[in-house]
Amino acid sequence: MVGAGLVLDLVQHWVVFEKVSELIILVPALLGLKGNLEMTLASRLSTQANLGHMDTPKQQWYMIVGNLVLIQISSCWQCQAIVVGFLGSVVAIVMGAFRNGTISLDHAYLLCASSLVTASLASFVLGLITAGVIVFSRHCHINPDNVATPIAASLGDITSLALLSWISTILYESINKQDWLAPLVIACYVLVTPLWVWIAKRNKYTNDVLYSGWTPVMIAMLISSCGGLILEFMVSRFENLTVFQPVINGVGGNLVAVQASRISTALHKQAELGTLLIPPGHTHPVIFITPIANFFGKGTHARTTRVLMAMVIPGHIIFIYLINYMKDGNTSLTPLFVFVYLCAAMLQVAALLYIAYIMIHWMWKRKIDPDNSAIPYLTAMGDLLGISLLAIAFQFLYLVGDQDFERAIAP
Repeated sequence: MVGAGLVLDLVQHWVVFEKVSELIILVPALLGLKGNLEMTLASRLSTQANLGHMDTPKQQWYMIVGNLVLIQISSCWQCQAIVVGFLGSVVAIVMGAFRNGTISLDHAYLLCASSLVTASLASFVLGLITAGVIVFSRHCHINPDNVATPIAASLGDITSLALLSWISTILYESINKQDWLAPLVIACYVLVTPLWVWIAKRNKYTNDVLYSGWTPVMIAMLISSCGGLILEFMVSRFENLTVFQPVINGVGGNLVAVQASRISTALHKQAELGTLLIPPGHTHPVIFITPIANFFGKGTHARTTRVLMAMVIPGHIIFIYLINYMKDGNTSLTPLFVFVYLCAAMLQVAALLYIAYIMIHWMWKRKIDPDNSAIPYLTAMGDLLGISLLAIAFQFLYLVGDQDFERAIAP
C-alpha cells in the first residue's frame, strides 16, 4: 500500500495525468474494482477451503479455474470489469465533462481502453496469486480468511496503478499517430467476452455469481467514483494528499475484508443461507447490534473486531513514517498532523467494522451470499470514507495553521 501511494504521488505529475485529468477520478474506482474482485475471489475461495471443498488437487483445479474465468469475464468486458470498468470510465468521462464543459473522444477511448487492459492483466496475475496463497495457507494449517484478502487487495492496488499509468501513457502517445489503437483494444474485449461468459456459466461454483455478483460491484464502483471526484478536487489543493490515499483506503479495506470473510465463513459453517442462529442470551436472531456490543462484546466477532482495531494505530504510524522517510521528509509529519491523521483512520475502520457486522447478517438473512456481495460495498464505503476523512484532516490542518503544513500544499 505504501508502494501504491508512492507510485500515485509520482505519476500524478506525468503528462497523461495532467492532460487527461479524468484519470485521477478513475483511480479510486479502478483500484476499488480490482480490490473488490480479488478480495471477493479470496473470500469465496477461503470459505470453500474452510468447508473442505479444496482439499484434493481436482477440487482445487476446478474451483480455481472456474473463479479465474469469472474474474476474467469481470476483467475482459469489465463485467465486474468490462461492464463495470467500462462504466467506471464512463462515470469519469461524465464527471470530467461536467467540470470542463466538453468531452474529448480521444480521451474517452483512452480511459476506456486503459481501464479494460489494466483490469484484465491485473485480474489474471492477481487471481493466480490469490488462489496460490489460499492453497498454500490450507496446507500450512493457516486460516486463509486471515491472510488472503489483505494480500489480494494490497497487491491489486500497486499492480493496477502501475499498469494504468503505463498503459494510459502508451495510449496517450498514440493519439494523432495511431488513433485506431484504443478503439481496437476496446473492440477485442467486446468480441472475446461471450467466450468467457460461456466458460464461467458451465462451472457450478461460478454460475450463480455470474448472475448475482453484478449489483454489488457496480454500486461499489459508483461509490468509489464519488471518492475519485473528491480526490481530484483535493489534489489541486494538497499535493501530498495522494501519497496517503492508497494507505488509508487500503488499511480500512483490508481490515474490514478480513472481518467480512471471517463472519461469512462462520455463517456458512453454522447454518443454511437465510437461517440465523440465536446467540446466547437472546430469544431471537440478532442483526442490528449496538456499537458497544460490536466492539466490547464477548463473542468471537467482537474479539476479532478488537484485534483489528488494535492494528490501526501502530500500522498507520509505521506506514506514514515509512512514507516520510522514502520521500525525504517532505510529507510534513508534525505531531498535530499525526494525531489528526490517526483519528481519521480510527474513525474510518471503526465505522466499517460496525457496518460489516450488520450488513453481512442482514444479507445472510435475506439469502444473499455475503462472500459475493459484502466486500464490494464495504471496500467502496471504505474508499469514500477514507478519502473524505483524509480531505477533512488536510483542510482542518490548513485552517488551524499546523506548523510547516504549507509544504503539503500545492503551489
